[in-house]
Amino acid sequence: MAIKAEHINYIYGKGTAFEQHALKDVNLEIQDGEFVGLIGHTGSGKSTLIQHLNGLLRATDGKLYYNGSNIYNDGYDLRALRSHVGLVFQYPEHQLFEIDVFTDVCFGPKNQGLNKEETAKRAREALTMVGLDESYYKRSPFELSGGQKRRVAIAGVLAMNPDVLILDEPTAGLDPKGRDEILDQIKRLHEERNMTIILVSHSMEDVARYVDRILVMNHGEKVFDDTPKEVFQHYKELEAMGLAAPAITYVVQTLKSHGVPIDTSITTIEEARDEILKLLGK
Repeated sequence: MAIKAEHINYIYGKGTAFEQHALKDVNLEIQDGEFVGLIGHTGSGKSTLIQHLNGLLRATDGKLYYNGSNIYNDGYDLRALRSHVGLVFQYPEHQLFEIDVFTDVCFGPKNQGLNKEETAKRAREALTMVGLDESYYKRSPFELSGGQKRRVAIAGVLAMNPDVLILDEPTAGLDPKGRDEILDQIKRLHEERNMTIILVSHSMEDVARYVDRILVMNHGEKVFDDTPKEVFQHYKELEAMGLAAPAITYVVQTLKSHGVPIDTSITTIEEARDEILKLLGK
């Protein structure tokens, strides 16, 4: 298994007047090759949790394992961990700082101690994976569109050849075309490289369409952990947390309430289309 958290608690400002219990007894396991969605209302603990998964934050108490080793043990190499568990933040400008795109993507593998030739090879491969050709190499990252910046940020992490890729709202602020392009590329990485993906998103449609499993956080606690079909059956509980189900969930529930014998576990438009055609005998 790639990641295992046992009774993780995290308290911001512990012992001060501003103390806040951000994670509360979180237990989870993420297996190699899984595509996991992480959802929750603002302040639910999502961002805090993912920063624990690659050692950027250390739990107040509890244990966190990567490939069977507790990362809180004395002498554990957190720098090596971050080469295996890559994190792409919501705002790519936080990760872009070099003079041009190619130099920026080279930064990670260079820091890993790779030679110039291997570093350049990794950078070229990573940029190709995210759909950026040589015409982008010498451009300043800060001259790029929001979607292009995200691709460069993702490439910078991919160039370190991680086993786990964590993405915090990678499509925030993008138009539908840009959003689909980014998510389709992430899906290909998962399928072609068997990469473990953890996707943080506010889009229930995106989560339903791409992930195999959903973790739901609320007030620092993990409240659901199941397949999209199972999680979105709890749409009323999700609404109480300030979340929702995909729009199509409400459509099929309405059809069911009007006597249409439709499968209420449907979570995507494609599934709804196929089910309706089947009901119509086409």
